[in-house]
Amino acid sequence: MAREKKDPQDLSIEEKLKNLYQLQTMLSEIDKIKTLRGELPLEVQDLEDEIEGLTTRIERMQADKQSLQEEISHRRVTIQDNNSNMERYNQQLENVRNNREYENLTKEIEYLQLDNQLNEKKIREAQNAMESKQEEIRRCSDNVTERRDALDVKKSELDEIISETRAEEEKLRERSKALELTIEPRLLSSFKRIRKNSRNGLGIVYVQRDACGGCFNKIPPQRQLDIRMRKKIIVCEYCGRIMIDPELAGVELNKPAEEKPKRRRRKTSEKKEED
Repeated sequence: MAREKKDPQDLSIEEKLKNLYQLQTMLSEIDKIKTLRGELPLEVQDLEDEIEGLTTRIERMQADKQSLQEEISHRRVTIQDNNSNMERYNQQLENVRNNREYENLTKEIEYLQLDNQLNEKKIREAQNAMESKQEEIRRCSDNVTERRDALDVKKSELDEIISETRAEEEKLRERSKALELTIEPRLLSSFKRIRKNSRNGLGIVYVQRDACGGCFNKIPPQRQLDIRMRKKIIVCEYCGRIMIDPELAGVELNKPAEEKPKRRRRKTSEKKEED
């Protein structure tokens, strides 16, 4: 007959703490696997972000370059129109009837000449800007190529590490999820919150050398006794981690060897008297 599973809330404090420590052990193993990947996931993400930024910059510069090209074309059309107008005004100068018409036509021609000079200057500036944009596009494109090569290498390394540890990690995750079902939701939620806020990912620790195994602050003897009794869940008053005794954690601590009583040596004077 199949053994009926206990409700997590019906478990004793000792059973709850034991299940919680087993869960911590599995999660710590998963953390070790993640540590094997090192900074590779972050490096991959940084390279992808950098490539995306460079690509966006190239697209923006290409748009600027297109805008400059359109400006050059527009100014060249304006110069052609000005030249046509100046030719027409020069022809009209031959048929002027008074000084006023002559001065007006002369001023129009001078204005068009100045406008042509300005447009030619703006065309040269735009051409220089286009050359600068083109050089920047080339440099950014080279950087993108380098970053993509580096990204391929990093991704290859990361995929290799993930493939080597995927099976073990999935197995640990399945076991940890199954174990979570044996822990009451309120306690599990508190444990996950403590674990998230701790630097080393430890939410439950055992007493080591009369101190908390997480923050290493001293624990009073009475509190250590309460922990060994396993009658209630006790947390460290300094770091907030849940604490258990080493025996429940399956850890054997080396006890200091008992010192043998020293043999008392008789005084030299007493030894001489006996002789």
